[in-house]
Amino acid sequence: MTNTAGNQLFHYSPITERPAINWPGGARVAVYVGLNIEHFLLDRPSTSIWPGTAELVPDALNYGWRDYGVRVGIWRTIKTLDRYGIRASALLNSAAAEHYPQIVKAGMDRNWAWLAHGRTNSILHSGMSRDEERRVLTEIVDTITAATGRHPLGWMGPGLTETFNTPSLLAELGLTYTLDWTNDDQPYDLEVPGLISVPYSVELNDLLLFARGLSGPEFVRLVQDQYEQLRADSEHGGRVMALALHPFVIGQPFRAKYLDQALRYLAEQPDSWLTTSDEIAEHYRSTR
Repeated sequence: MTNTAGNQLFHYSPITERPAINWPGGARVAVYVGLNIEHFLLDRPSTSIWPGTAELVPDALNYGWRDYGVRVGIWRTIKTLDRYGIRASALLNSAAAEHYPQIVKAGMDRNWAWLAHGRTNSILHSGMSRDEERRVLTEIVDTITAATGRHPLGWMGPGLTETFNTPSLLAELGLTYTLDWTNDDQPYDLEVPGLISVPYSVELNDLLLFARGLSGPEFVRLVQDQYEQLRADSEHGGRVMALALHPFVIGQPFRAKYLDQALRYLAEQPDSWLTTSDEIAEHYRSTR
């Protein structure tokens, strides 16, 4: 393996030159749902559906769109996940853990995996000194641990953001993997001892897909195409398929039946391992 110039976090490793990964039960593709559970601030610009009002304070149009997710959309999404026995990998803002205890309880009742997803998705995880970041990360991890009863093992920054110190600080705090580096179909070791990268997707991601005008039937076809290709690729070693969901997007009423169709397809595949990012990381760490 060779190191990309200036990159001290991970080495270049072509997928064609690695030992095969074998998933439990002979599965070919490990599938997990990354369910974003986020809190947004009323007085800061954030993810928006209509840029025309995004800089206003308050921005009722865009804030209301986002807030629909935790008030309504997530409960519709949970019903669909339950229908197919799928446990979410919950990407949890620590502020969401404080503001939405009913959602946390629902996830605890279903044995979700809990990942630290920053404090709020209105503020990116950047621009901090090492000491300041250590304090911020400690507060995030402690808040999520207190709310869920579990110390998070995984991390994804708001907007997939990190500093150069984030990986080593995550390892220092007892986290074992990050989703931020979406550059692979398999887990791989980072240069920070004790920390690995687990695949996530900015392509198979409802927020970006539907923003481009994707229809519900096209979403289902895309999920199927992704799985079929990863399964074909898995002839040379197991692959990971991450489905990234945001309740204010996929939780809209007119999209519900298409999420149902997509998850039904995945649940029907005899060679899929419907699991969580925690379990993918642990299996990789224990068998490599």
